Amino acid sequence: MKFQSLVLLIISLLLFSCQDENKIRLIEQQKEAKKKEVIFNNINRAWVFNIRPLDPTVQGKINNWMEWRSFLTEINQKPKSTIGAFQKKAKVLSKKAAELKFNIPYEFNKPQIISRISVIETKIKSMSLFINLNQIQDAKVVKNIPEINQEIVSLQLQLEEIVRRSQIPREAGEPDRIQILDTTRAIPNSMPPKKFSIE
Repeated sequence: MKFQSLVLLIISLLLFSCQDENKIRLIEQQKEAKKKEVIFNNINRAWVFNIRPLDPTVQGKINNWMEWRSFLTEINQKPKSTIGAFQKKAKVLSKKAAELKFNIPYEFNKPQIISRISVIETKIKSMSLFINLNQIQDAKVVKNIPEINQEIVSLQLQLEEIVRRSQIPREAGEPDRIQILDTTRAIPNSMPPKKFSIE
């Protein structure tokens, strides 16, 4: 009889402990769900990319730059449903930003454009990293979004500046003067360097 009561006591303790573990697990899941909801709401509110329209002249010159058009299409589509949708969008944007360096129209294939594209790519990769961590860094993601907007505006302004400068008429003989002043085209020194000997 004592043995049966001891077995019943052990079984009841196990049942109660399992119920307690289930309650604890349920509470932890609820906390995690609330935390993810807060993160989702923070990122959802901040996920606003304001891409201003370009000057029509510039737009006409970059119409064939498919990577730029694809990037703008992707960045203007906001994810809606879950944090997973934002994570996927960040990965896609990171890929599209990396592709911006390809097929840049000849007129704009300049160091100042390439460097701005690199900065955009870096900022988007940073955002993608923070949003795809196991512990999502929502504050850093939110901080990156206005920085990305600012860098995109900087790139657009530089595109417009290049077009504006190309429309300034040149004076007669100006290209020749620029070529003469170009030190990279200078004739190399044909005399061998003098060797000094100590006697």
